[in-house]
Amino acid sequence: MTSKSKGSGLSSAAKRIQKELAEISLDPPSNCSAGPKGDNIYEWVSTILGPGSSPYQGGVFFLDIQFPMDYPFKPPKVVFRTRIYHCNINSNGQICLDILKDQWSPALTVSKVLLSVCSLLTDPNPQDPLVGSIAQQYLTDREAHDKQAAEWTRRFAQG
Repeated sequence: MTSKSKGSGLSSAAKRIQKELAEISLDPPSNCSAGPKGDNIYEWVSTILGPGSSPYQGGVFFLDIQFPMDYPFKPPKVVFRTRIYHCNINSNGQICLDILKDQWSPALTVSKVLLSVCSLLTDPNPQDPLVGSIAQQYLTDREAHDKQAAEWTRRFAQG
């Protein structure tokens, strides 16, 4: 171990997370907010407002963000706490999004991740679904899909 990684001061992951916290506090992505849950810099809570041009409009969605100790070399774990009817988000709140898996890059930030999640709400990816039945409905009966998504938003995501 080098004296840099041990001893006083924050780990490089904690420093990076604090830098991102300062950035997201000063310049949050539109319709999003995020910050530490309590004293633990590695555990954040985020809020996303349902995009106006989507069936999630008017909804307030809560997400948990967990940073790994080797952040930013590994992606944060982002999970929906609010139930949502979406082909790329399952009932456990897990999100199927390439940048949270194999397309992660240390150049990405929490702000960029939240923007990607927002754009997923506007443009689902039924070609890479986490919930096949919802993806099928999205592709074959968009009107019924949007109606169901809007209904879930009213039921589970009212602020």
